[in-house]
Amino acid sequence: MPPRNMKNMPRSFQDSAEFGFAITPHDSTNFTYPARAVTVGGEGVIVYENWEGDVCTTGILPVGTYAFKAVRINATNTTATNLTGWV
Repeated sequence: MPPRNMKNMPRSFQDSAEFGFAITPHDSTNFTYPARAVTVGGEGVIVYENWEGDVCTTGILPVGTYAFKAVRINATNTTATNLTGWV
């Protein structure tokens, strides 16, 4: 379910998420809504494009939720699984 009003989207990592969505990593398709955080269900590396357009690579992330802004998670070199984006 998308946010009720994109103008009122939370602006801080400390604000609660409006909704979550399953992430299928892809090398060219951006998310419908940029994610403010990502939950990792199976440990591994994430290669993502941030809101500024930079491609970033994490170290190996254990299961958990991580606050970083992403418009896409690339399939190439991403080994983390069961990903959920939070808006």
